[in-house]
Amino acid sequence: MNPPSERRKASQSPSARRDPQAQREAQKYEHPIASREAIMALLREASGPLGKEQLAQALDLSGERDNEALRRRLRAMQRDGQLHIDRRGAYGLVEALHLLRCRVQGHRDGYGFAQPLDGGDDVYLNARQMRSLFDGDTVLVALTGADHRARPEGKVVEVLERGVSRVVGRYQEESGVGFVRPDNARINQDILIPPGLKGAARHGQIVTAQITHYPAARLGAKGRIVEILGEHLDPGLEIDIAIRSHGIPYEWPDEALEEAAALRDEPCASDKAHRVDLRQRPFVTIDGADARDFDDAVFCEKRRGGWRLWVAIADVSHYIAVGSALDGEALLRGNSVYFPERVVPMLPEALSNGLCSLKPAVDRLAMAVEMFITGAGELKEFRFCEAVIRSRARLTYTQVAEALDKGGSGPVDADLAPHLLQLHALYKVLRRAREARGAIDFETTETRIVFDAQRKIDQIVPVQRNDAHRLIEECMLCANVAAARFFERHPLPVLYRVHEGPGEEKLDNLRAYLGELGLGLRGGSDPGPEDYQRLLQQIRARDDSHIVQTMLLRSLSQAVYRVDNAGHFGLNYAQYAHFTSPIRRYPDLLVHRAIRSLIRSSTRSKLLRRVRGASTLPTAQIYPYDEAAMAACGERCSMTERRADDATREVQSWLKCEYLRDRVGDEFNGVVSAVTNFGLFVELDDLYIEGLIHVSNLPGDYYRFDRAQQRLVGERSGQSFALGAALRVLVAAVNLDERKIDLEPVTLPRSARAARSRQGPGGRSGRQRGATSAGRRRGR
Repeated sequence: MNPPSERRKASQSPSARRDPQAQREAQKYEHPIASREAIMALLREASGPLGKEQLAQALDLSGERDNEALRRRLRAMQRDGQLHIDRRGAYGLVEALHLLRCRVQGHRDGYGFAQPLDGGDDVYLNARQMRSLFDGDTVLVALTGADHRARPEGKVVEVLERGVSRVVGRYQEESGVGFVRPDNARINQDILIPPGLKGAARHGQIVTAQITHYPAARLGAKGRIVEILGEHLDPGLEIDIAIRSHGIPYEWPDEALEEAAALRDEPCASDKAHRVDLRQRPFVTIDGADARDFDDAVFCEKRRGGWRLWVAIADVSHYIAVGSALDGEALLRGNSVYFPERVVPMLPEALSNGLCSLKPAVDRLAMAVEMFITGAGELKEFRFCEAVIRSRARLTYTQVAEALDKGGSGPVDADLAPHLLQLHALYKVLRRAREARGAIDFETTETRIVFDAQRKIDQIVPVQRNDAHRLIEECMLCANVAAARFFERHPLPVLYRVHEGPGEEKLDNLRAYLGELGLGLRGGSDPGPEDYQRLLQQIRARDDSHIVQTMLLRSLSQAVYRVDNAGHFGLNYAQYAHFTSPIRRYPDLLVHRAIRSLIRSSTRSKLLRRVRGASTLPTAQIYPYDEAAMAACGERCSMTERRADDATREVQSWLKCEYLRDRVGDEFNGVVSAVTNFGLFVELDDLYIEGLIHVSNLPGDYYRFDRAQQRLVGERSGQSFALGAALRVLVAAVNLDERKIDLEPVTLPRSARAARSRQGPGGRSGRQRGATSAGRRRGR
């Protein structure tokens, strides 16, 4: 503890006498105490950590009620990583103690990494540190030095929050001892199931275990079986496992279901009041044939000097009140998750497929944007409004593509055909503007899994995109840009969709690779999207164009949600926000609320071209977010998006492994899609399935990894296996539990044979041939 002189110093501190957030605290609490800011200021002025009694004295707090309130506040600040309590029970600032608040990421080999939540390099955690941790835990980490690979290394000072409360895995019994082996490869500890807590689980079944005791340095985790999912190969089980392994909420709380049940089946008269009536305009929805929720409708007409484009989006924000149970659950989920033939929705189906879905021939509430687009494809003017629409038709991409091919005739009503032709004409203009803008246009291939009656993979087919897909995409891009520009004119803390350019390390690796091929990327240390696109056009006729495209794609970062508008690198937009899918993305719902708050604000009515008779509902009730709250929402939604990507990727990997399980020993043609120091990933032609040729299975030699040229090179033979090389492989083994496909080469890659015949052992291979698998589309 600190000496009496220190306690007197703390009690006389100006921060103890003045609390800049006192008014805020008085509004939030019936019996307010010092704010977090005041407590942190007090600790900054102290020469060391202070005990609870010292803090209470310095803050002039007395009585049981105030002391209990202080205890709870200190515990919350500790949980949130603002304070750390030492062995003597004294509180110190995490920032002053040089501790990092991190999220743990486990590795299948036992070690892990602590990823700082405020950014910065990952901190290596050795296997001993990971014994008491789970993947996803939030911890305070102290740096202890560097490991043998010069990575920052640390030790865990405190576990702030557990990231896992339930674990999915296979229940096993050995010598009368039951345990669950986690399906998640990043969790290395088995969960001990004490006698009497296994329920009806049998050896080998897939179960969910509730953690009752978390692991410590010497003792492992314990749990109890709370759910039996089924036998190992039951159809559809892979999705249930992924949902639970990744912590995706899939059950609706009673409060949320009650709120959804209380809503009407159709909008009532009061819902439609004070809205712009767009029911006479021939809006249509254009989606895939299997779509069930229709969240966007479009209408286009020719105007002098360009086109007027209307995009109407389902007005989810009208029904989901801020702070409601439905709102809380939507934020928790962050987005809908789309698995093969199954969806975990962000909103109950009564809303997503019913009341909010823009079905044909019924009135629906919408947030609409009217845009004027010039003949050069420039978004010139726009106006947002709360509207009511009545869609004329639910069209599919196939129907629209056929109608466009036939000049407007075909499977659409005759009165809609002229509007579709105008949409197509506008699309062509927007496409040319996109090319002139220099947006990056990767040629990617998406696939769809087709199941048989037993829900086993029948085939994997590429998804064919046509002009109907592309014109809807361009319309949605226009609406998203309009939303972002709207907030540039009328600032509010909102979430932008941010996609940054390549980092320094990725850019250096890319330039090294391109240099070996005699190619260059313009732009110096800060290339723009137009430089990427120029290079893509330059290589289009090359044999290795798909290889180069893959490397360009891998050099880019992942798009995220942030409050600072840093633009969208891939699309080459200075402003970009997500507005068009509030049924399935929470950031879009927040953007809708922000737009409504501005539309209804009387102080901004002239700037917003006031909608006649607009509601006078106070803005604060619609959009009570400050920048800190919005930044937290952005972090949350970026995380749930990554979580959804990981879960769906895991399911597809499992299904593809199951598909090849009965084809062990078969041979396939393939292409090297990735090169690492431990082997080659090969994508099998026409199957779009990747497997690994481990470096130990390459022809007898020692191979070194050439990062610059993305290849493995034999030290004695000079034989190389490079990115994009075509070769024939044999399926050697399939491990369903680990989602691994092991391959062995049957023939040498063409590039390797050519190198050996031209230059002999040790020679450098010539131009690489073959094509890589299509790059994975990054979230826009």
